[in-house]
Amino acid sequence: MGRGGCWPPALAALFYGALAAVALLGVRDVLFVYEENRCSMTYMYEYPEYLKIKLPKKTARRYPAYELYLYGEGNYAEENKNLLLTGIPVLFLPGNAGSYKQVRSLGSIALRKAEDVDFKYHFNFFSVNFNEELVALYGGSLQRQTKFVHECIKVILKLYRNREFAPTSVAIVGHSMGGLVARALLTLKNFKPELINLLITQATPHVAPVMPLDRYLTDFYTAVNNHWILKAQDLRNLTTLSVAGGFRDYQVRSGLAFLPRLSQHDSALSVVSSAVPRVWASTDHLSIITEDPKKRMSVLNHHFVRHPAKIFEENPEAFTGLTGAFIWITVKASKWTYSVYNDSNGKYFTFPLASHRKSYSHVYCENSMLVRKSFFNVWRYVQSWLSLFFLFLFFPFYFKVVILKLQDYPSLSHIVIQVPPTVGNKYTLDCEFFKEDSRRVQLPVTHLFSFGKYTILLLEKNEKLILLTFERKPSVYRLHIPWSHEDSVAVAKVPSSTEISAKLHIAQPQNDSRVPELNIYSSSDCQYEVILKTSLLQILGQIIRFHAGALPVYVVSNILLTYGGQLSTLISAGNFSLELVRTAKPYKVEPLLSIVVFLQGFNWFREIWESLSLPEVDAAVLSSQDAWFPLVSLILFLLGTGIAYWNGVFFSTSLRLFSSLWLTLFRPTVLRKDNKLITPRRFCVVLSLALVSWTTCGAFAVFLIYLQYLFKVLKGTCRFSTLFSVKHSGSGEAQGAGRKQSSGSFLSVLGCTDSLKMHVTILNLFTWIVLLNLPSLIYWLKNLRYSVRLDPDPCRSTAIILVCILEILMNSSTSEVKSSKLLKIAAKVPLPLSVAMLAFGRMHLYKVPHFVTFSLILHVLCCIV
Repeated sequence: MGRGGCWPPALAALFYGALAAVALLGVRDVLFVYEENRCSMTYMYEYPEYLKIKLPKKTARRYPAYELYLYGEGNYAEENKNLLLTGIPVLFLPGNAGSYKQVRSLGSIALRKAEDVDFKYHFNFFSVNFNEELVALYGGSLQRQTKFVHECIKVILKLYRNREFAPTSVAIVGHSMGGLVARALLTLKNFKPELINLLITQATPHVAPVMPLDRYLTDFYTAVNNHWILKAQDLRNLTTLSVAGGFRDYQVRSGLAFLPRLSQHDSALSVVSSAVPRVWASTDHLSIITEDPKKRMSVLNHHFVRHPAKIFEENPEAFTGLTGAFIWITVKASKWTYSVYNDSNGKYFTFPLASHRKSYSHVYCENSMLVRKSFFNVWRYVQSWLSLFFLFLFFPFYFKVVILKLQDYPSLSHIVIQVPPTVGNKYTLDCEFFKEDSRRVQLPVTHLFSFGKYTILLLEKNEKLILLTFERKPSVYRLHIPWSHEDSVAVAKVPSSTEISAKLHIAQPQNDSRVPELNIYSSSDCQYEVILKTSLLQILGQIIRFHAGALPVYVVSNILLTYGGQLSTLISAGNFSLELVRTAKPYKVEPLLSIVVFLQGFNWFREIWESLSLPEVDAAVLSSQDAWFPLVSLILFLLGTGIAYWNGVFFSTSLRLFSSLWLTLFRPTVLRKDNKLITPRRFCVVLSLALVSWTTCGAFAVFLIYLQYLFKVLKGTCRFSTLFSVKHSGSGEAQGAGRKQSSGSFLSVLGCTDSLKMHVTILNLFTWIVLLNLPSLIYWLKNLRYSVRLDPDPCRSTAIILVCILEILMNSSTSEVKSSKLLKIAAKVPLPLSVAMLAFGRMHLYKVPHFVTFSLILHVLCCIV
């Protein structure tokens, strides 16, 4: 062990290297460990065209960067150039950095489907050009986009005003942040909810932003979600579908794509794409053309929740007679298989239930190959027939199953299966009666610290997994999550070994006692072994998937602790790596956070907390969403420590490399020593950068002062390298003279060795501030041709303060700080600031620069007082 309990450098590098490797393994699980891509590319048969719709002059002048287009292909595009539209209006809203041309896939497929029905129904697809803005990272333009979409809807509906049956509403398809903008329409004061009848969102983060980098973004989310919760009753006529991308979508995890749980669930549906039956099949037109919200919801449930392999029927016949010259066959066996090929005769197979009720609890039937032509009917004691199409489950390889619990149908006397003629087709039908107890097994879920091989992980409260087995060849495995539509299906040939990752997208509700089910459709000819294990790698992947956005907070917190340690020592040995090992300890931060989160569960503590006007701790909010527990915070802190350590190593190494390059190109200059922190020249620089921040973009001013500071530290590193070489070369009087001159030159710029190391740490800390503000800088540069001033600017005021602080700090030395009366306070403040940063910055990354700025202000005061 080294000084002050520090580890030897080699051991520290090994430990933090292991932490960085663990973080990389979690990232690898998120980016590369998922099912294969089974989606197919859509193709066009004609050249796509995007017809620009002329907007009112007032709208075009107010939103110069935005445009509205109508999609078309070939003859259809030519016919629509005069804008005499007769279709159903659909508006596509692109997401973060998305292009309006992404509407091509939807528009092209819809056009082909319309041709199949001779244009009995067809759609006019409109698309909005948002100039590919980074709205997922900069929230200042979300309100502007929302208002522009409102204007577009009014323009679109005006195009149909001379039609005999003019539409009064539009359907909206929003991708990514476009879905959130569509939901935000309902928050506008002058917006009429009846202008939208259907809203479909694709991979839209409804719950919270992926990276909350500014307050405009979080405030926008709060306004939208609060409106949808408080006004849920007013939104019942709007049918909303949210489709999440599953584990392949590493940008927006599926848990964020679930709509907020409302008191009214009959008009909103959230599903994961892996749980959608027949995801390769398109929905029919009824989901858009109907004005009945209940009917629209029925269509969505039909296609996205429980597809019975049949075209949606608005009013299906509940009771019907069995007609046709079919052969009637009675089946009394409890287990039965029927297979036929190229049979021209239809058959009715009847299963009497009276003889099976005492011995069995369920009946299971499946058929394959014949997708749409077979169905089950049930015979009641009143001699009528009840169709059971609505009970079908449809699986890959075109087979469908139905499972009936006999106790739920006490009046049924027979089950009748109709098999139509199978000319030119092969048809297989399997039925069996079984007792649920013989097929249902409950397995305990392994814990985090279970040992052995690891394959399956369940991140939820329950300690059980239910297995249900049915006979089938090849095997199909369905993981059913009962509290959300996030089921997954896997298909395997026999014999084989299949690994199923039981990772959840959303946590189990607190009042829900149901447990996940693994339904196994397998063959009775083979033996099967189900092993439930824990995967540490997938646990890391889940932690990264759920909490990667909070990692910058932990990294900056570790650097801030290191900065405080350097202030407390101010010795030459206290470089960044050694101080991080000595000061960045989780026991300094995590226990206090855990205590606060625990106390927030008591009403008296919450009342005291609210009376002090303190914001809610982010960990408490995540805990209420079942997305947080203390062990996760500890893991994130350690991962942040590892990242901060190697970030410091990389940063210092890069400075040395660039300084060496600088020395080969330029000869280091000897500057005059200036004891004044504030000079007229520096005051003019501060004034100029503050003016840049106020008139253009705050992030731009921050970036300029960062470059200036980086240049100063780079020159200081060069002079230190020159000084070090002089100290170790030459002899006699020449060596002494050279050492004296070089030392004086170096001290006039940065003081001494620990001053340079302190500047490197501050620059390292400031680098993360620049990165967190980078999205608004990119947004400003991209829209510079439309406006010189970024409005609103999330970091304008912070930038002005940072410019003043850093202009002083970059010209200071530790000799001034050592003699300050405020040094002890300045050295102790980073610890509580790190705690506060982790408490309030996890879900609000834009607060991180505020804590860092406060600590740097104290450093400036130490230089003055």
